[in-house]
Amino acid sequence: MSPATEPRTIRVQLPSHLRTLAGVPGEVVVETADPSVQGVMEALEVLHPVLRGTIRNHEDGVRRDYMRYFACGEDISHDPVDTILPDPVLRGKEPLRVVGAISGG
Repeated sequence: MSPATEPRTIRVQLPSHLRTLAGVPGEVVVETADPSVQGVMEALEVLHPVLRGTIRNHEDGVRRDYMRYFACGEDISHDPVDTILPDPVLRGKEPLRVVGAISGG
């Protein structure tokens, strides 16, 4: 099996309202052979179907406007969704963080 398709355990941190919706007290751990944001989000939605449509649109899987992805302290929200996640995330040292952004004045 090649490294790109080798199953990985990824830690995901969700905002409190999504943890409540999914019924999880802390981090979520997902298994995926796709080491990208897209792969992690698909695995997360399979594990917790109630989250479908909350982080990404139902129709096209595009990230919702006020949701952001962070890896290793960097905002990766605008990176292509098939970009491979940073090594510390893939090794379980760092989580992929999903953050609800706010705006206003």
